[in-house]
Amino acid sequence: MTQRAVLLANLGSPDKPETAEVRRYLNQFLMDPYVIQLPWPLRRMIVSLFVLPTRPKASAEAYQSIWWPEGSPLVVLSQQLRDAVQAKTDVPVAMAMRYGQPSIEQQLLKLCENPAITEVLFMPMYPHFADSTVETSIQEARRVIKAHDLNITLQVVQPFYDDPDYINALVESASPHLNEPYDHLIFSYHGLPESHILKRDESGSHCLKQAECCATPHPAHATCYRHQVMRTTAAFAAKAGLEASRYSVAFQSRLGRQKWLGPNTEDRIRELAASGARKLLVICPAFVTDCLETLEEIQIRGQEVFEEAGGEQLTLIPCLNTHPAWVDVLSQWCASDPTD
Repeated sequence: MTQRAVLLANLGSPDKPETAEVRRYLNQFLMDPYVIQLPWPLRRMIVSLFVLPTRPKASAEAYQSIWWPEGSPLVVLSQQLRDAVQAKTDVPVAMAMRYGQPSIEQQLLKLCENPAITEVLFMPMYPHFADSTVETSIQEARRVIKAHDLNITLQVVQPFYDDPDYINALVESASPHLNEPYDHLIFSYHGLPESHILKRDESGSHCLKQAECCATPHPAHATCYRHQVMRTTAAFAAKAGLEASRYSVAFQSRLGRQKWLGPNTEDRIRELAASGARKLLVICPAFVTDCLETLEEIQIRGQEVFEEAGGEQLTLIPCLNTHPAWVDVLSQWCASDPTD
């Protein structure tokens, strides 16, 4: 008889908000070929010469501004989510990080200490497909299974960017903020180099080649990050009853000089302040758990940018974190088969 376990997987965090720890974390993250999609020698040169000499110190200071007494907010909240889901399901549930601790390898090996476990339902905690999040996590899980000859079947939950249960939970979690007065809502998604989008379009003629590529049905949408974030936005807006003039999409967290998806979130914040907006809401649906990119980049730096441009109040709508509606959704997935 098949006995299932569940492994939730998020991106990861340094162990401490200190330069050495952040350098180690960034090296692991940026040397992943799914993140910087260049041959190893070029990737090694860029990371070693242009990133690691200076960025770890600045990133450590950013982490220090949002670090909790219990540790990294991402790791702490992820563990709380695991505990909440475990309390509502009979199957074993574990939480892993693609980079840092606890690793996917550690958690898979721990689950497989129980010889009755024959199937692992692997849930990358990213609503939208990207090589640098979903694909690298799946490939790491498969590498571990092969390397250790684990006698388990890996079932993978597919990107859930427009899943009705996910959208309903997202809207429910955001509703208290949407019910308060505001001028504009920004959907701020994690940025992605355009090259990642183009590489996944096997036709070579659709993604980013047409003005309405995301709205025109195409097989490439199955792995197109931009299409999927637009679908999330549209589904959220329809469910929440948002007026088209009161929300917009932007992309944050750029790194390097290549062309990234736009518009840039900070630029959009400045534009809205210049147009007279005084109260902004920002939601970050690419993340299901609050982390450096939401708590520091949006809540702290975003507010500073908004004030400097003439705005007054920028409010970050928290990620789903451990919202009861989200816990219910994940608990239901644990017992079902959302892998199709």
